[in-house]
Amino acid sequence: KNTTDSYCRDLKNLQYFLQAMNVKIAAASTEDIRKYFVSLKEFSPKTNARRLSSLRQYYKFLCTDEIRPDNPTLKIESPKQGTSLPKYLSQEEVEALLTTASGDKSPEGLRLYALLELLYASGMRVTELVTLPMKSLQKITKDKVVVIRNFLIIKGKGGKERLVPLNKSAVTALEGYLKIRGCFIFNDDKWVFPSNSKDGHLTRQRFHQLLKELAVNSAIDRDKVSPHVLRHSFASHLLHNGADLRIVQELLGHSDISSTQIYTHILNERMKELVFENHPLAG
Repeated sequence: KNTTDSYCRDLKNLQYFLQAMNVKIAAASTEDIRKYFVSLKEFSPKTNARRLSSLRQYYKFLCTDEIRPDNPTLKIESPKQGTSLPKYLSQEEVEALLTTASGDKSPEGLRLYALLELLYASGMRVTELVTLPMKSLQKITKDKVVVIRNFLIIKGKGGKERLVPLNKSAVTALEGYLKIRGCFIFNDDKWVFPSNSKDGHLTRQRFHQLLKELAVNSAIDRDKVSPHVLRHSFASHLLHNGADLRIVQELLGHSDISSTQIYTHILNERMKELVFENHPLAG
């Protein structure tokens, strides 16, 4: 859904730009589209590369359906993107967030603490977190008692499932939240984090806002904190403490190891530490 929404926005933005030139989007030339990207020079290369990808798919579709004979985007080079390191919080900053969140015993506070513990324990994408179904969380014992599993089966991009273990802190936070979960149920017992939103669960935007407020209350720069930064923090802290890159790839749900290799700077730092600590001549 997020990808579809992004593609839609990209096409509508181009359509709006072309209207001023009295050009229909299906008939745009390479030069028309080149002018469009010149108007977007204030945006990051990454954003514009995604926009170009959207347009290429659109015009490829028009060619496949024989609506037009050529793809005008093929002669446009994708913006060069520098290698950007993922932003992540220190372990002390994450602990500060968790400590502040755990101190709020209101229903909203218990929910936020459970969300935070789950996110940092699993490295889930924010959409995976807020759309977590109850069935992925609970199991029924032989005595027909409902208990929380110590792992999650997460359905990620492309419907691919992966297994992620949960630590004791996350399980405890979930147990505390589930006792008061009834405060947030609105005629639907499907989601772990229900709300009165259109989709019936807590929205990504609302969780983002709650994290910003928590950062301020924890004396941390609010601009440093987001759900995706916590996902990066999960991966970075695992690698720094000796986890294997392939294991982190599985936990994050990356289909290609190249997506996980943005964290190799962490491995390089760790390797230096190991050499200095263990090499006989390092002293």
